[in-house]
Parts: sequence; C-alpha cells; structure tokens
Amino acid sequence: MHKYLRAIGFSELSDRAKLKDILTDAIQTSDRRAYTLNSENILLGEFCKDFADNMGIAVCGEFDEEDKFIYDYYYPYLRGEGITTSEDVSVERHIARDSYAGVVEDMNMGISMIFYLQNMIPYVKAQATGRLPVRGTTLTLSALSLGGTILLPIHVDEEKKDQSRRHSIERHRLIEEARKGSEEAMETLTLEDMDTYSAVNARIQHEDIFSIVDTFFMPYGMECDQYSIMGEIVGMRLATNHVTGEKIYILTICCNELTFDVCINIIDLLGEPQVGRRFKGTVWLQGYINFPDDI
Repeated sequence: MHKYLRAIGFSELSDRAKLKDILTDAIQTSDRRAYTLNSENILLGEFCKDFADNMGIAVCGEFDEEDKFIYDYYYPYLRGEGITTSEDVSVERHIARDSYAGVVEDMNMGISMIFYLQNMIPYVKAQATGRLPVRGTTLTLSALSLGGTILLPIHVDEEKKDQSRRHSIERHRLIEEARKGSEEAMETLTLEDMDTYSAVNARIQHEDIFSIVDTFFMPYGMECDQYSIMGEIVGMRLATNHVTGEKIYILTICCNELTFDVCINIIDLLGEPQVGRRFKGTVWLQGYINFPDDI
C-alpha cells in the first residue's frame, strides 16, 4: 500500500481488495492515457485517473503479445501548475522497476534536487527514438505531504527585502561562476556560508530558530526524493476527493525562491493555512517535464 495515498484523500484505505477496485477503475475510466514503445520494442502504458482537481492515481505497466495490459506499479500524484524552473533536467531509471527519477540543479537551491518523474512516457519515447537530450524543456514541481505545520510569518521591512533580493542576485552570479570553475567564487561562497553559520549561532542563543530562518529546503530520511521544507504560502485552495469525501489542502509554496504546489490531507495539517503564513513539513517531491509539442 503506497503510504502517500492518504495525501490525496485515501487515509482510510487499508484493504487490498478495495485498492484493487480503485486501480481497476483508474485503468478502465482513466482521464488521461499514454502509450509508447521503449528501446526493447515493448509497448508501455500509463493510465491516470483524477479523484480531485489535478490529483489522482497513475497506473503503469506494459502490454503483452495479445495486447493485454499487465499492471506493474502505481503511484499517487499531484499535477502542479505553472513553471518552477527552466534549468536542464537529467533523468535516470530506477533499478527495481520501469519508473524514473529526475535531477535538476537550480541556482536558487544551490543543491541537486531529485524528484519522481510523473510523465515518463514522453521521456521513454524520446529515448527510444534517439532524441535525447531534449532542449527547451521546463519543469513543473509538485509535492505530496503526510504531515505539516502552519507557522506565522516573519515581518521583514522593504529595505531588508531589497537587500535580500540584491544578495540573491549576487549569489546566483557566484554560483554560476563556481560552476565554471572559478576558485574565487567558490571561496567567496564558502566564506559567506561560514559568516551565515556564525550569525545564526549567535542569534539562536536568545531567539527561536524559526524567527531567524524563514525558508529552507533540505533532504529528509533515506529516500532521495523526500525533503523537509519550509516556505511562504502564496496561494491555497481546498479540494475534495470525490470517492472518499476527504478534504485536501493544495498550498502553493514559495521556498528558496522556487514556487510549487503541495497537497496535504486536512487531517494531517496542524494549524490554519492562510496566504502569507508559512508551511513546514516533509514532502515527496514529484516533477512534470514540459516537453516540446513534437515529442
């Protein structure tokens, strides 16, 4: 049983027979379906069924010689909105099954973000036809959460906001130069991190950590695509799973200057979300690569 099913409104689902019925329904009455031949000339299929707006279950597998679909695996998803980043994305197949992980290095984060690839069919198609790497793609990130807390915002005046923006632009420039091998940029970034560490250590003696740090994005646990995040809520809506009737918050989070959607079951969220407040929680990161129309 996939533990992130509760994030899309299936918190009471524990019976394998009921799960089988839901997966069968997702295949037979899917809202979207996609097919492609892989490099081994095997026909792959993906069936996506929405149980709320842009939120549902994807069932993946392959077709045998008699065109009978053979179920391989499934996963819950949240289809995000907007463009999170335009940086180049690398994709690798998981070892255990025919699913894929994506990696993107965004300068806003300063780290490599690993996510679960939602639309693997276009990637497999491009791979099988020798069209990789595909240029001109963008990435839409989204995330599912099993637990989160709402925090009050930090008051920041306009002067500090302008200073933060200028610092962010300069940091982006330094990271880009460091990528090209500039030792001076690497040294400057290292000294900045040391200064930040010292300043935080001094303030944490008499201030709460969440009044000092307003946003963060860092790996969580053993899974490479799970993260602990905190960011400002810049948009929100309430959705309903039309099968179970459970309520799900879809929060648009701005975290380290990246914007993406997070869905969480209302029973797993502590506090009342509002635009301007902050969301803190652990998430399973997913991504949808926006390929050109001819892929």
